[in-house]
Amino acid sequence: MSRVWVNQMFGAIADLGRQYFRRPGGSNPVETARELLHDLLSEHGEASGTALARETVELYLSMDTPDRLAVLDILSDEFAAHPEDILRAAEVYNRQRTNAAYRDLRDAIESPRQELLRRLNMAPGGTGVIIGMRELVLGEIDRRPGFRTLDFDLFHLLSSWFNRGFLQFERIDWDTSAAILEKLILYEAVHEIDGWDDLRRRLAEDRRCFAFFHPALPDEPLIFVEVALTAGLAGKIRPLLDEPPSAAADAGPPDTATFYSISNCQAGLAGISFGNFLIKQVVDNLKIEFPSIVKFATLSPIPGFCSWLVGVLANPPQNGLGDDVRALASNPEWLTDDVARQRFQSELVRLCVHYLARETKGAGPRDPVARFHLGNGASIERVNWAGDTSDKGLVQSAGIMVNYAYDLDAIIANHEAFVHDGKIALSSSVRSLLPSRR
Repeated sequence: MSRVWVNQMFGAIADLGRQYFRRPGGSNPVETARELLHDLLSEHGEASGTALARETVELYLSMDTPDRLAVLDILSDEFAAHPEDILRAAEVYNRQRTNAAYRDLRDAIESPRQELLRRLNMAPGGTGVIIGMRELVLGEIDRRPGFRTLDFDLFHLLSSWFNRGFLQFERIDWDTSAAILEKLILYEAVHEIDGWDDLRRRLAEDRRCFAFFHPALPDEPLIFVEVALTAGLAGKIRPLLDEPPSAAADAGPPDTATFYSISNCQAGLAGISFGNFLIKQVVDNLKIEFPSIVKFATLSPIPGFCSWLVGVLANPPQNGLGDDVRALASNPEWLTDDVARQRFQSELVRLCVHYLARETKGAGPRDPVARFHLGNGASIERVNWAGDTSDKGLVQSAGIMVNYAYDLDAIIANHEAFVHDGKIALSSSVRSLLPSRR
């Protein structure tokens, strides 16, 4: 209730404040937005400032994409920090090292748009609009290099506003509001939810779904995870999605929690980590609810495997991978023909293990899902042939899926070894599949 009440309160304040400012006239919405933004950064009382912020937000929402980009150009160009002010304040601080000099330097470094965005955030729905602004910025940043400093400011503010301490952890079940359930269908990013019947199966008694919410976005999940309560480690995705609940009941009490889908919902919050906190909280919750569960693991896709493999087929390496790559390169039908794929099962599995454990990009594994789970302290427990035989699974990873295990006694050690030494934790069975180095 409190999340809705806060939004209603801001709306009431904005209504009261309408009488204290004059909305600019004119038919050009971009120029009107420019005037509103400059006015918003000037002195205003709480009511008039909130009302002005709402007018600005409502105008932005009424715009098409080109006009929104023009507004972002204004934010980028007209509300940036001033380099000369920063240099002047830095020189003073270098001479004086006083608290006042430090404060002046801090104020000079912070761009005016950060305060402007904080004031926009006071408008009802302002947080969602700012998240949408960053999503648009990220989509344009390669074509507009000037957006990089704007993105820096947006990320700085959003990472503070969406600090873990502000997030609300909730279980989602069939009794959750329809507005939120619809969002699960919309945002599911790993295994598409095929309508309400499919969603109902994923929320049955042998399944769990948990999400993080933020008070400013009451009906918008930030991230959610889907969990299957199973007897033993799951190796194929279709049974988890299709089996009726009675099949799970016949298998006896669950001893494993299998995380089979994690979906980030807000593209404008990219780079702000929620998943590691969510998994740890879900583990703590399930340990209390199901004492019989002793193993926590994922059943994860390997989205980058086939694209990486196709890239090396034309130039087989002169090492332990060479024979496997040459076999596949000379028989390209494995990409589209299931019989050929079965014939090269051992080669594909060995190359997949190499890809997960040895192919790096920057500071971690090339595969984004592997980078996420291994960075959280998981280990590569098992590689599953024909784990996902959907069209998407075959195109991405030749149907292979992987279990990342969250061993509660080893998570911290695995995380430290990964962060400091780049060491990837592997089960003995997976390690035995690694191609030899030569």
